[in-house]
Amino acid sequence: MSVITAQSLRKNYGDVQALDGFDLQVAQGRIVGLIGPNGSGKTTALKSILGLNRIDDGDITVLGCDPWRQRAELMQKVAYIADTGILPKWMRVEDLLDYVASVHPCFNRAAAVERLARTEIRLDKRVRVLSKGMHVQLHLAIVLAIGAQLLVLDEPTLGLDIIYRQQFYDGVLNDFYNEQRSILVTTHEVREIEHILTDVVFIDHGRARLACSMEEVAATFHKLVCAENTSPPLTPLCRRTTLSGAEFIFQGADPAQLEPLGQVSVPNLAELFVALVESDKGAA
Repeated sequence: MSVITAQSLRKNYGDVQALDGFDLQVAQGRIVGLIGPNGSGKTTALKSILGLNRIDDGDITVLGCDPWRQRAELMQKVAYIADTGILPKWMRVEDLLDYVASVHPCFNRAAAVERLARTEIRLDKRVRVLSKGMHVQLHLAIVLAIGAQLLVLDEPTLGLDIIYRQQFYDGVLNDFYNEQRSILVTTHEVREIEHILTDVVFIDHGRARLACSMEEVAATFHKLVCAENTSPPLTPLCRRTTLSGAEFIFQGADPAQLEPLGQVSVPNLAELFVALVESDKGAA
């Protein structure tokens, strides 16, 4: 079952083209990483998915809804955690839980209280006195108590230390994710989430540069580290010099041809993104 289907999305802000024929497919039970630099169109794509802006052209369906026309219905099925605090800072935690329970038909207050009991967050504290890490924990507790079918994470651990970041993703995986629920996540900390992804989408200049499963990444792309003067028999996507020697990244190469030349491995997502963008520039 398709959770998100977006085809040929276009969105302009004046003379700036944020989305230029962007495509995205998210299936049920998948964790999809949307990876791209600042200005690549990530935020505009997420806003389109959440019904926060209206696309200029293209088609998009999220959980059977048109995000713009059926946003109220969609928000009963989708949860969202952004990189900036959006919870009302003047409220006490217990009052915030009461408020969410009064406006969201799917919110389970008891489940949120149970999760918060495993943290240092007290119900009588105001949101404004909570640390950045506690703020994210509170937001996560509310989101997990909604039981949404789709969780959208936009740089959710930005500014958190490594312990809080690990606890956050552990909580998402253990308490939210299953074969009926899907996650769409963007982050600059690509290396710390790529081991949990099932699929990856690279976005650059408003277009999807790559969209495939992590299994396809491992089968299609290879990194060769070898002596600096080595000339590989195949044309690489990119080449760079490091302290370890020369590094090449190949697409569709036979690992058996590369192994006699040096160390062969699968490039990480950051390396692969740079390689694909550099190959595009070279082709242009």
